[in-house]
Order: sequence, then structure tokens, then C-alpha cells
Amino acid sequence: MSDPKTIIEAVDAIRSGKISAGELVTASLDRINQWEPHIHAFLELFNDTAVQQAKDIDGADNTTEQPLAGIPISIKDIICTSIGHTTAGSKILQNFRSPYDATVIMRLRRAGAIIIGKTNQDEFAMGASNEFSAYGPAYNPWDTSRVTGGSSGGSAASVASREVFASLGTDTGGSVRQPASFCSVVGLKPTYGRVSRFGIIAYASSLDQVGPFARTVKDCALVFATIAGQDPLDATTTPHPLGRYTEVCGQDITGLKIGLPKEYFSDQVNAQVSATVKTAVKQLEKLGATVKEISLPLTQFAVPTYYVIVKSEASTNLAKYDGLRYGQLAVEATSLLEQYLVGRGKYFGPEVKRSILMGTYTLSSGYIDAWYKQASKVRTLIRNEFAELFKEVDVIAGPVSPETAFPVGQKVDDPLAMYLADMLTDPASVAGLPAISVPCGFASVANATGNNVPIQLPVGLQLIAPHFAEEHLFQVAHAYEQSTDWHKQMPALPA
Repeated sequence: MSDPKTIIEAVDAIRSGKISAGELVTASLDRINQWEPHIHAFLELFNDTAVQQAKDIDGADNTTEQPLAGIPISIKDIICTSIGHTTAGSKILQNFRSPYDATVIMRLRRAGAIIIGKTNQDEFAMGASNEFSAYGPAYNPWDTSRVTGGSSGGSAASVASREVFASLGTDTGGSVRQPASFCSVVGLKPTYGRVSRFGIIAYASSLDQVGPFARTVKDCALVFATIAGQDPLDATTTPHPLGRYTEVCGQDITGLKIGLPKEYFSDQVNAQVSATVKTAVKQLEKLGATVKEISLPLTQFAVPTYYVIVKSEASTNLAKYDGLRYGQLAVEATSLLEQYLVGRGKYFGPEVKRSILMGTYTLSSGYIDAWYKQASKVRTLIRNEFAELFKEVDVIAGPVSPETAFPVGQKVDDPLAMYLADMLTDPASVAGLPAISVPCGFASVANATGNNVPIQLPVGLQLIAPHFAEEHLFQVAHAYEQSTDWHKQMPALPA
């Protein structure tokens, strides 16, 4: 048979005997060998383990209880796995091997998923381009001179290039949605507290969430259903009932109310991106949804609010990486103070150092009231503003990013420009809301190589729903996806 295109197809093919898990893994490893010299999506591969796990699945009597049996999946390197290394994209953890699996990994394994390897990312998930990885950037499969987005760039690239069927990333302020948009795959940021953070190396504890990337909305829903749910090892997870995430894919969206925030289509958003997203929203209207313009005036405060909070939490979370408790020991140090200065100075990258400085400042005596506490108050106001709007609409729609994937190196020395790349994803993160990016077309941009022929780069449609309303996201996103062909388009392997 021809290679299955989706997880649903692949699982059915394995169960019917049309293909084996071993063949799927072999095909995945072949794609990785073809693509990796061009995109650097992976930091470590588990070839032997994956092949053996596939053999075990093929030799099992019954895998019908395992919804992901035999499916090759990649994992962002900030998520602990008991095999291989977990570096969080940092030199300070380059030798770290986790003694346990994160809860989401245990749930994937129970579902029969095959972990192919760990993917590239911005160091400690701090970045919007994957250029802050200590091991070199990942590159966009649609144009390898451009970024994947970040921080989960390797995960998005591994799915876009069809190296794997799905991947797990983390989203703090857009780190799943923005790479999904840049690489033309589906990416979900769940409600805060919906997925366990146990075994996730922390960036900002009050915002971090694990989210899946996949080729289609229904595949994304299936992976999400596998990893979601309360976990006694993470007190921030909730007992809120799980939804019928895959079942709603295919339901009619007639009568659903969709809000279009005027602030998400300002002059700061590329005109072609705005036009592409508005065309997608018109398609939702054709499918029966009702669209109305809404306003989120507090959106303008989301970026500064987000960065005060995340940098404050990051500086605290990173304090333990001193070479004594965690991280690399600076063997040349002759005193405790020198160990701190040399070790952290040598093994932390520039964005992490910047975060520590910013966070230490905003939490310092005399400034915590003016910065961190004020940001926390604004966070509550943003959350309340969304809650009021969700009394009028079921889902909010808009762009994921104000632009398409930008050239590698363009923003790496301009922190403010890099931070503003998150301007449309930060609001949902600050409010703890679920949001999804679904491919909705391409925008024409100038060729970064100097060639006069413009190139087409992916654009994502962002959908935001009330807390724990991921079902709405999957219902609307799937309806849109199935009425278009954007999800079927694939990048060409570079020559």
C-alpha cells in the first residue's frame, strides 16, 4: 500500500496487517536521513530502541487497546525521557540523563507510540526562532534559509518534513503555535492545567503547557486525548472531565459564533498574513459559522505582562543550575563564587542570561511591586476580558503571528523584535486559554537569497476557546481543514 498520510490511517493499516510498525519506523528513519542535513530538527535519535519497540508491537497478539500503536513520534528536548539525554537545548545540561519519563511520555508509551528521538529547541524554551539552541538552529523545511519559529522549532520541522507523524512540544507564550504556523502543521496549546507538567524542565511554571504537533487536526486531537488528564504528580492539573476530542472532528459548525478581534489585524501585522487569515474566516462563514468583530483592548499589554512574568519565574527556576545541584561543574573554579560565575557564564547562552538579569531585577526589593505584582494584576484583567467576550462568542479567530517565517539571523541580535514575534500568541497564554494553529494558506514574500522570484511561506489560523473548551477548537479547526487542501501540501526536499 502507499504510505499512510495520517496517524488514523497508519493505525488502521497496522491493525489490518497492510503495513507493519517496523515498516513505519524504517520509513521514518529514511525520511530523517534525507531531511536532517537540511533542517537539523533532531538533537538525538533512538534508532535501535525504536526498531526494537516496533518489533515488539508487530509481535504482539493485540494492540487494539493502544490508539497510537506503532506511530513514530518526536519529543522536544525539554521533556524528560528515561532514554537518551534531556538537554533543554542548553550546554549546561548536555550530559544530563533523566532517571524517569515525564508523565506525557509514560502516557504515550502506554498508547503504543514509538519515540524516535529528541528535537531541537531554543535553550530552556526561551526564544521565538530556535536560533537560541546551544546546538545550532533548526531550519524551516519550506525554506531552509528561514527559521522554524520557536521555541519548539525542531518538533514543528520534524512533522512538516514528514519525518514523524506527530511531536510533543511546549507552549509558554506561543512556542507550539508559532512554529506550527511557520511550518504549516497543526499545533495545540492546551488549557493551563489540562496536561501534566511533571517531567518538564520548567521555563515559567505558571504558563508552561505541553502541546502536540500533527499533520491533521484529528491526529492532533488523538495525541492530545492520549496525554491530557489529571496527574497526581502535578498539582496544577485539574479533575475537569476530558472531552470527546476526536469525536467532535466532523461535527457541523453551523451556528457557532466566532469573534474577530480588531486588535489582531492592526498595522503591525503583515498585510498578506491578515488577508490570508480573513479569507480563512470567510470560509468558516461559508461552513455556517457566524462571525462578528470584537475588541480586546488589553491585548496591547499582553507582551510586557507576559515577559515580566516569564522572566521573573525563569530566573527563579534557573537558580538551581549552579554546577553543584544541576548542570555542568566548572572544573577550573577555585571558589564557590567562581563556580557560580564561571559555570553559569560559560554554559548559559545569551537569551538565558538576559532572562536571569531581567527576572532578578523585576523580583528585587523595591521593584517587585512596580513590576511583577503589577504584571500579575494586568494578567487578571486580561483573563477577565477574555471571559467577558466568551459570553458573546464560542471561539476567537485571528493570525498566529504578525509575519511569516523570517530569515535566519534577522532578529537574533534584536531582543525586542524577537519578543514582538509573540504579540498575537501571548494573550491566550497569559489568560491560560487553549489555542490552536491550523494551516490556512501561504503568503508571497521576497526571496531571502536575492532571487527576484518571490517565495510562498505558510500562514496559520489561530483559534482560541474558553478554558477546557478544546472540543470547540478541534470542531472548528477540523471543519476548516477538511474544506481546504492546505494540510495536504508538503515541502520539497532541498536539492
